[in-house]
Amino acid sequence: MRHVITLLVENEFGVLARIAGLFSGRGFNIESLSVAETLDPTISTMTIVTRGDDAIIEQVIKQLNKLIPVIKVVDLIDKEFVEREMILVKVSTTPQTRDEVLRIAEIFRGRIIDVGNKTYTIEVTGDEKKIDAILGLLKPLGIKELVRTGRVAMARGSKSSTEL
Repeated sequence: MRHVITLLVENEFGVLARIAGLFSGRGFNIESLSVAETLDPTISTMTIVTRGDDAIIEQVIKQLNKLIPVIKVVDLIDKEFVEREMILVKVSTTPQTRDEVLRIAEIFRGRIIDVGNKTYTIEVTGDEKKIDAILGLLKPLGIKELVRTGRVAMARGSKSSTEL
């Protein structure tokens, strides 16, 4: 089962390595990892997407809570949450395909952020299904390069993820 885990951590040297080490030491792959400062520059939020058995993920969460720089750990899988990912995708274009690439970008509310002689670079933000759908349409046109941010997630409603 896929789990989306958010952590509040002290923003200090080595925290990311310790958390990644905890996952790799237990044989878990991190599918997606995003880290950034919060409003307080001494604290960062991490969003980790991984797959695993509920019981084993529960043990990982207990181990995460034991790490000194970890302030709070929440598995959002049993909660209502929103998640987004951003991609930058460079697509081959010809005079015949430029209009089609523009239409696809418009349908998915993407933005053309760079225009080259033979390429368009598109920025798209959305959930996993939206990202997969636009990539499916752009692939036959010739994707030259793709970068993804990884997912970020937040609990729905008035409570913050740290209050859950």
